[in-house]
Amino acid sequence: MGRNRERGRRFPRALGYSRAKGYDLARRGEFPCRVLRIGRSTRVVTASLLRVLESGEPEYNSARS
Repeated sequence: MGRNRERGRRFPRALGYSRAKGYDLARRGEFPCRVLRIGRSTRVVTASLLRVLESGEPEYNSARS
């Protein structure tokens, strides 16, 4: 398994979600940071993830309340 693929699986865990929950939130447009769909791949924008982790507030998609 490639390094990037393994790293990508840790993004949902950094926010306290299981991998399955992270993919479900991304699919519904509710993941709290920016997510890109590239073909069949789902990618989390690292800078967006870091901002969410620092602030504790969702910044993208329909996750804002």
